[in-house]
Parts: sequence; structure tokens; C-alpha cells
Amino acid sequence: MPIADKIAAAKKIDALLKSLIATGGFRLRYRIMVDPPVRDEREWERPVILVDLSGPDSDLVLEHGGELLRAFENVSQEMLRLGPHEHEQVVFDCMGHRESRVQELKMAAGVAAERVRKSGVPYQFSPMTSRERRIIHLALRDELDLKTESQGMGSHRYVVVAPKNAKAPASRKGDGAITFRRR
Repeated sequence: MPIADKIAAAKKIDALLKSLIATGGFRLRYRIMVDPPVRDEREWERPVILVDLSGPDSDLVLEHGGELLRAFENVSQEMLRLGPHEHEQVVFDCMGHRESRVQELKMAAGVAAERVRKSGVPYQFSPMTSRERRIIHLALRDELDLKTESQGMGSHRYVVVAPKNAKAPASRKGDGAITFRRR
């Protein structure tokens, strides 16, 4: 479901960030864009609201793989009461981190694809967010000789890249059902 009033949502995010930045003593600036233009780097993300952070504490925001950046984003999404399938409508970035991560994931997908082609053995990525898993799936969507599947549960979900004709491994107890999508 789209955000009904984008301007009101942006104003709520603005008020939240002012409070978080002041209370936390962060040295950050931010820019909130409603309906930002789609750039090549964001071809797979089309946010309704994009928040771009910068400033002296940018390194702090990006520590531990952007954990604080994701926290700001998650709190904003919860405040707006966005469901899990609506989270891509509000995106936070800091100093081009998200764009760099997309490029990194695309490269990793390509390396995994070549490894699977050469060895015939499925490749399992480390656990990642749903947004990152989606990038891997999309990066390999046109590879007709391969298939991708998300496996695991909760925060332990990861992507497996396998030859198209590979049989799915038996599921492990507590790991959730393992199935491969045919394309």
C-alpha cells in the first residue's frame, strides 16, 4: 500500500530525525527527498522518500555495516507503520553507502555465478537483509542456467545460487522448508 500523504510522512521523519540527532548528540545533516529521481545506481530501488545523511559523524552511522543507518531507517518505517512489503518506500543512505553496497552485491552475485558454473556446486551467501537478498536475486534473474532461492528463517535468511538442474537439498530441522523456484 503506498504512503497516503508523502509530505506528511516526510515531515514526521524530519521531526523524528531532529529529535534523534539532538538527543544522541550526533553531528549529522540530512536531506529528505519525496519522489526522488531514479538513478542508474538505484535501478532496483524506487523509494517514495529518500533520506540522505552526511556530516562529521557519518563514519559512526556506517560502522558495523551501517547498523545505525539501518536503525534510523527501521525506526522511521515503524513510526510510519509500514508493513514489511512497504519498507522499500522509505530508504536511508549516508555518503553513498547504499549505492556502494548494491554494486558490491552485484559483483558478489557475479562471482558466485561463475563459481557455481565452474564447480556445479551450489553457493551459499551469508545471512543478509531482505533488500540485499532481493538485489542478489535480481542480479542473477537473467542467468538461465542458474537458479536462486532464499533459505533460512528470520534474520538468518540467506541466498543460495545453484545450477538450474540441481536438486534441492533436504531441509534441516528448524531451518525452514527449502525449495527452489523454477524460472
